[in-house]
Amino acid sequence: MVVPYKESDLGKKQQVEQMFDNIAHRYDLLNRVLSLGIDTLWRKKVVKLLAATQPKLVLDMATGTADLAIASSNIKGVKIKGVDLSENMLAKGRIKIIDKGLNTQIELLKGDSEKILFDDNTFDAATVAFGVRNFENLNAGIKELRRVIKPNGRLFVLEFSQPTGFPYKQIYHFYFKNILPFVGRIFSKDSSAYTYLPDSVQAFPDGERFKKVLNDCGFVDIQIYPLTFGTATIYSAQKN
Repeated sequence: MVVPYKESDLGKKQQVEQMFDNIAHRYDLLNRVLSLGIDTLWRKKVVKLLAATQPKLVLDMATGTADLAIASSNIKGVKIKGVDLSENMLAKGRIKIIDKGLNTQIELLKGDSEKILFDDNTFDAATVAFGVRNFENLNAGIKELRRVIKPNGRLFVLEFSQPTGFPYKQIYHFYFKNILPFVGRIFSKDSSAYTYLPDSVQAFPDGERFKKVLNDCGFVDIQIYPLTFGTATIYSAQKN
């Protein structure tokens, strides 16, 4: 299992919470710098797919500083519950939500992806952006998401993936293994966080393998949308 702090005795869940608490103060800036702003475009694509389902209540799991929740607030009539392990990330998100006047539309809550504190069949849809690879138990987290989605509702997952074509594969691996950890270490002061990122992406079962995970957890009609030469992927899946 890939964890942020290899010398720690804490479980992955606790380490991930600690890591995001440590880097919350620089998280948004680093996202924009390290992705060259492309992560914003990726979220817009998720929102476009989500909007087509005309949801009224959405769960944004691993919401972080609420970037995807805020982007999704443009959908007419939608309300969003954002959930995350890291209180420091949520605090940053709440400031952004208040600044944008969205505090009646978006509510952020501290919570665990494997023990979601909502009843069965609560949400029209659920979203996760760059969060599923941080789940301690991937299948348990996906099954919990399915539980709280209404029948025929959809799950949308945005996650990093690994390009396979030349030269994008080579450029991607050089950037993720060398540039990203170096810049992340300087800005965030956490030497492990941006080493964990490429390691966790490499360990994540992307593409068809994640499609199988979704299928095994009870989802159907699974669609895969590769983004930016395969550096990220959107997965859309329906609860039957």
